[in-house]
Amino acid sequence: MITMQPVLEVHAPDGFALWPVAEVDSFGYLALTGELTPLEVGTAVMRIAGCNDIAPEDDNRPSRPADPLGSFLHGLLTLDTLFAAGGLRVTDSATGVAFLPGCCNGLEDWREWHEVLDGSGQAWVGHDPDPRAERHGETVRLTVDAEQNGSPVIELPATDLRRLLAGAEHDLAGFLTLAADWAAQNLPRHAAPVTAALARALDLPTPTEPSAGNLEAHADTA
Repeated sequence: MITMQPVLEVHAPDGFALWPVAEVDSFGYLALTGELTPLEVGTAVMRIAGCNDIAPEDDNRPSRPADPLGSFLHGLLTLDTLFAAGGLRVTDSATGVAFLPGCCNGLEDWREWHEVLDGSGQAWVGHDPDPRAERHGETVRLTVDAEQNGSPVIELPATDLRRLLAGAEHDLAGFLTLAADWAAQNLPRHAAPVTAALARALDLPTPTEPSAGNLEAHADTA
């Protein structure tokens, strides 16, 4: 069975104390879905904000606030272009092959996968290693590292990739709904701009109505 998940690069929080977060390994991937616990949502928001924690220079942004929370969120809330390290992970459970996003790939560009189906026939998904997603007729070939001879490959019908991309978008939208609820509870003064920024970082529309209660439904697993 071949599955696709939107994943965010995460690492150990290293004393982060602005809001509760989950304990994670030194480096790994967190799949973003509507089933995350509040602590996992906090970890994801921490990581996306951290990816954009860039000091203002000559880019006409306002100065960084003095308070720790405002300072940490400043890049997320003021940068025109946001980055969320990660991408789409494809796994073939029959062979154990995992196609992972490469370095410098971000979830903000996940829609570029549609180029494989409806555009150039290929998508850039990072480097080092050099993963490659290409269409060959009605088959999509995902090469784990195109610079490696005999690299593991996942092949699937183009129609299956379209279905998997729809599922990945559903997962991202579910996460964003959770994150909107989480922000309302944990960052009430910044909830609306944080939610809007997360939507931009994931290339999704901003949720119009938070689904209250989703986080509470998972609180017992935190």
